[in-house]
Amino acid sequence: MKTIKKRMFFIVPVLVMTIVILMFYMKTDKEADAQFTLGDPNQHSTPINDSEDEPDGENSMAVVDVKGEVAQPGTYEIGLDKRVNDVLQLAGGLTSEADIYSVNRAEKVYDEMVIIVTKEGDESDTSSKSPDSNRVRINHATQEEIETLNGIGPSKAQAIIQYREENGPFQTEEDLLEVSGIGEKTLENFKDDVLIP
Repeated sequence: MKTIKKRMFFIVPVLVMTIVILMFYMKTDKEADAQFTLGDPNQHSTPINDSEDEPDGENSMAVVDVKGEVAQPGTYEIGLDKRVNDVLQLAGGLTSEADIYSVNRAEKVYDEMVIIVTKEGDESDTSSKSPDSNRVRINHATQEEIETLNGIGPSKAQAIIQYREENGPFQTEEDLLEVSGIGEKTLENFKDDVLIP
């Protein structure tokens, strides 16, 4: 009996110490796992490349040429999500002689756009008609001006404007064939009356 008590006297402390050591190691392993999961500031990791989600710098910018009655005419680089008014601000704003009706300040910018601010009282180029040939500048024309084209009614004029807003300016006359409701015969009727770009 004494031998058993003597053995128990040694075994119990050893068991307690073993349990304490095991608990200590288990706790340490859990903390290490948690640090690994949450991110150890001292641990090096490869950064995730999000460049695919970000818009390409070149494709998200437009170069716009500003002429006429602005404080600083010239070419300006600006985001494609901006409006004509933003470009005019970059150009120092309108002069005191500018005709505020000569430009659509709410229009979205696009690459290679030309903004001409005319002088008040100057009749040249105050509408979307070309002063030389009286042709409709299809990339800037209002619905009413587009409706003056042979074979184009309100619905087709609206379709042209919608296509222009969604896909950007027309680059060639053939681009107009992409507009719903406009075929080769319709285009033939008015192609000599439009100016692109």
